[in-house]
Amino acid sequence: MEKEPFVDFGGKIVVVSGASSGMGRAISFELSRRNARIVALGRNRDRLDETLSLLEGEGHQLLVLDLEAHSEIVPSIRDLVRQAGRIYGLCHAAGIVETRPLAASTAEGVKRMLNVNFVSGIELVRAISRKDVMEEKGGSILFISSVYGHVGVPAQVAYCGTKGGIAAAARAMAIELARRKIRVNILSPGMVKTPMTEKAMSLLTEDQARAIREAHPLGIGAPEDVAKAAVLLLAPQNPWITGADLIIDGGLAAK
Repeated sequence: MEKEPFVDFGGKIVVVSGASSGMGRAISFELSRRNARIVALGRNRDRLDETLSLLEGEGHQLLVLDLEAHSEIVPSIRDLVRQAGRIYGLCHAAGIVETRPLAASTAEGVKRMLNVNFVSGIELVRAISRKDVMEEKGGSILFISSVYGHVGVPAQVAYCGTKGGIAAAARAMAIELARRKIRVNILSPGMVKTPMTEKAMSLLTEDQARAIREAHPLGIGAPEDVAKAAVLLLAPQNPWITGADLIIDGGLAAK
């Protein structure tokens, strides 16, 4: 398959969290097709190795890291730079979801989603946006949020909160980091068929699952749909896009 000539990362390094499956894996693949060097970040080495085996080009590597271990993020990124060189981009695609009605939610479950979906993303940006880590001419950061950060969904109170929170934080980062030519954007997908969402859907009744599918006029999305939009926002050929929140949801939020 031919590469689109407009988008070329020129061998720049992009860290992709959650690269072991789903949207993170699809984004890693699409970036590799456009000459990015991928650092696939996740907890499971075997699954990260599977991701690396699918990528095009050379110079890719993995970074085994538990994003709930916040204190390890900064030193791990410093070690990465010593080994691979300065970083151009970050795509924070890692995330977890727990489908529970408000009455059945627990503080522990909410905190875990907050730690992975929100706090770890801020720590990754804090580590990668350092002057001795990111490329001197700036770079690009992308958060994979969710349309659920824009619309209310039953049994997803904590998930909606974490995704809306990281989008708001990303807009603040876009303003703060603009002076260093670091762009920060948000991608807010609707329901996408991934192992995580399939697990969440399995906990619903058939009527509830049907209602979610029918809420998307163009149907449920695929990881590749998200990956193509992620490439657009991360690309060095789009230097004037920052603070944007691109909703790709098959029309859900348009109704």
